[in-house]
Amino acid sequence: MLAALDIDGTLAQPGTTQIAPTVKTAVARFRADGHRVVLASGRSLVGVLPIAVELGLTDEWVIASNGAVTARLDSRVPRGYELEEVRNFDPGPVVRLARTILPGVRVGAERVGWGYDVTHLFPTGQLNGAQQIVSADSLGERSTTRLVLRGPGVDRLVGPVRATGLTALLTEPGWVDVTAPGLSKATALEKVRANLGVDPLRTLAIGDGENDLEMLRWAARGVAMGHASAVVRAAADEVTGTLDEHGAASALGAISATLMP
Repeated sequence: MLAALDIDGTLAQPGTTQIAPTVKTAVARFRADGHRVVLASGRSLVGVLPIAVELGLTDEWVIASNGAVTARLDSRVPRGYELEEVRNFDPGPVVRLARTILPGVRVGAERVGWGYDVTHLFPTGQLNGAQQIVSADSLGERSTTRLVLRGPGVDRLVGPVRATGLTALLTEPGWVDVTAPGLSKATALEKVRANLGVDPLRTLAIGDGENDLEMLRWAARGVAMGHASAVVRAAADEVTGTLDEHGAASALGAISATLMP
């Protein structure tokens, strides 16, 4: 099987790298049974890699930035990973649009493997990696995998950004992620699944956020965390426990107990 696991709200508290021992053990047992684990996160690659280390993943695939970045972990190479696919887009039109509608919007543009160029510093823990303050004009000149729009009222930007053809997700109040057209965790996962030769009917996904909706529908068995919104729970085939109840461990354990490798 291939298990696609969201990070924030599923494996760890948002913005942290600590994973409960129960969850670590469940992931290790699942892999020991011969199954594959793919981390699929809205975090940038810089934020995903510490979670992979926590889980002891050294030879799996990871998906970052809501499907914009796919990498193969490889402990033999200096960085510990090889980039498999990076989907960039021109952020200039979105930056100008966002600043016209919301002049005070805070903007960040991802630089894969490093951090973000930002118009204003984001509070500690909100972005993974380093931050470099640049002008809005220069930020819009460099292609990026992911643009972050942050501030009161940014939900108003979702419709206008989508009208440009780009993917826009309101991941939490006051936070919009923008990526290339037609991207989601599911689009990246499908490529990984095909590369690994896993049967589509042997796919599992566990998540809790609205950026997990496509992933939960993509999987043959979509599992929503118990604290997920009604929309997310409705998109899943089943609901497990909350993060505090180690719901991801319960879901993986149930599969390990019922499926042959």
